[in-house]
Amino acid sequence: MNLKGKTILITGGGSGIGLEAARQFLQIGATVLITGRNQGKLDAAKKAYPNLITIQSDAGNADDADELFDRVTQLGGIDILYHNAGVGVPPKSLGIADAAHVKGAVYEMEVNYFAVIRLNNLFMDMLTSRSESAIITTTSILSIVPSLIEATYSASKSALAFYTRSLRAHLEILKSNVKIFELLPPLVDTDMVADRDDKKISPAHLVKVLIKGLQQDTYTIRVGDSKLIYFINRLFPKLAFGLINPRKDNAALNPIIK
Repeated sequence: MNLKGKTILITGGGSGIGLEAARQFLQIGATVLITGRNQGKLDAAKKAYPNLITIQSDAGNADDADELFDRVTQLGGIDILYHNAGVGVPPKSLGIADAAHVKGAVYEMEVNYFAVIRLNNLFMDMLTSRSESAIITTTSILSIVPSLIEATYSASKSALAFYTRSLRAHLEILKSNVKIFELLPPLVDTDMVADRDDKKISPAHLVKVLIKGLQQDTYTIRVGDSKLIYFINRLFPKLAFGLINPRKDNAALNPIIK
């Protein structure tokens, strides 16, 4: 896929992976629009990269999605919709049978899964009208093997992964020109996981691999440990589960495992 000259919308682009993606896409020669809930972060991104187009929008809000579509239409439309926005709600306690746990799970599904479907439905006709277009979803290494301590987050990413593959197959049957890419990151060094000591990759490396995959029409883009876990899980699923859920994490969960 040729990225130069394309217009790309990145959700959750005010910081972290999204902002790094915006930077690298701009370097290639793309026009980049980013969204985010935090106007301060959007203003800082615009100051750092004046060519960016910033739009305040909450990925999990249906009204914001409609307004975003209208604004993008007024700006001339897009060629690529990159679903980067995502949330993970850390458990406040090890107990899972409480209202806070359910509320967090609903929020994760709303942003990580339903928001993607909502925007795809809004933008599909626009993307179909382009000679070459794409949708990028961001799933996770945890869509391959779930995390015991991030169970609902893993579930939201697994749902998105199945949806992405089904959408790709559906559009192929229709002979659509819209390409469907799935990006599977491992743990990435962003503010969301700043307090974790686990192995992480940089946003710059992740985006570099993403861009290479887009350019080569690699529809499933597994990065770093996601690639390793994928192959291990196919042959040795118990080993893969243990790698994602090491004993030091499992020990803390022993009181609630029956």
